[in-house]
Amino acid sequence: MTKQNLNTIPAQRAKTYESGSDRVTLFINGLRSYQKVSYPTQCGIYHEVETGQATLHFNLNHEIIRLIGKTKDWPHPQEWLKRTIGNDWIYYSTGGYTGVFETTGEFYLPNLPYRTNNHMGGKPHDHEAVNQLLEFWPELLHKSAQTFFHSSSVIRSFLERAQSKATTRLAEKAEGLHQISEGPITVLPPDTRHVDYQILPLNISQGCLYKCSFCRVKNNHQFQEKSAAEIDQQISALKELLADDLINFNSIFLGQHDALQADPELIYYAVEQAQLRLNLTRSYLNGSSTFLFGSVSSLLGADQKLFKALEQLPGYTFINIGLESADQNTLDHLGKPITTEEVRSAFTKIQEINRCYPTIEITSNFVTDESLPEDHYTAMLELIRDRVERPTLKGCIYLSPLQFGQPSRAKLFDFYKLKRLSRLPLFMYTIQRL
Repeated sequence: MTKQNLNTIPAQRAKTYESGSDRVTLFINGLRSYQKVSYPTQCGIYHEVETGQATLHFNLNHEIIRLIGKTKDWPHPQEWLKRTIGNDWIYYSTGGYTGVFETTGEFYLPNLPYRTNNHMGGKPHDHEAVNQLLEFWPELLHKSAQTFFHSSSVIRSFLERAQSKATTRLAEKAEGLHQISEGPITVLPPDTRHVDYQILPLNISQGCLYKCSFCRVKNNHQFQEKSAAEIDQQISALKELLADDLINFNSIFLGQHDALQADPELIYYAVEQAQLRLNLTRSYLNGSSTFLFGSVSSLLGADQKLFKALEQLPGYTFINIGLESADQNTLDHLGKPITTEEVRSAFTKIQEINRCYPTIEITSNFVTDESLPEDHYTAMLELIRDRVERPTLKGCIYLSPLQFGQPSRAKLFDFYKLKRLSRLPLFMYTIQRL
């Protein structure tokens, strides 16, 4: 294998090279779909460097993407750190497997390095072994490169390029992503958990219709559509930025906060062009998904022609709607300029669309907080229990705490009580950025 074809996805099986106690494996063929299992699995094609202290995973651009500690003081042998394309390190913990799946819908809990709604408690980023690995992984890589100094040119070339793309270059890459998306993606739809939040952001609009006083993650921009030319520019820039690792992505997020409000033809155009030019359906990963946010108003105004068009496109479409509450006093308290009648109408339309379109799923958000009146929860149950004829797996309901960073057993107790009563899947919203 020459240096030139190191960037070519090989048809042959992965090959492992050993030197002393270190081992390098190039082009590991991981799973082709994201699995909901209670043991570690990794998707996509990646390279691996294994030392006595840790296992390091690199994408096809030779950029670090995962760290797994092997020392005795590592918190848990089945837990790991994952770096997003926004350059955040997220610690995936088991949570003891107690209540994690029931609470989040996933077996592993993403622990974020920034302030957000931490449901289960725990601060693995404060663990010394975790911080040590985050700080010293470049040194481990350097030592491994020295170990393989007299090895084949293939291994030396890979290790040299991996070292050249350490911390500074990674930060520059994230900055490039944020330039394309006009700033960090402050919140991802909760449904992106189905692809482990591994998405490409494509803004087809800016801002949102409402400026709710409770919201902490949206911007102050008035809603405005992007042009087809601007969408084309973003797609080209994303393709260049992801380069060889583009094959490990099969999903897009249509931003920003109310893409459903955009012209249906623009939505269709963006999805179609992304599928075509980013080769989403030809990814190493099976299938493809499109994620977007919508508001009550944009959902009620959406014509059935849009959903019929989306149904014809490859892949699966997830649309997340912020209902927040079906109680008028709570809506007024939240500063959300809609009525309970509109919320109920939107909920009814969500159920109809979920029944009629097999490849479209609309999910909903409701707020939760100890300060909210009992009528908020009574009105919510009237929808998610009384207005749903029978239990169904489609159309998740996500609860979003109004206060960040304050996990408590009392909050989880209230959540489980609601979950038992709901006829729709009910989970806590893990608010993640990119």
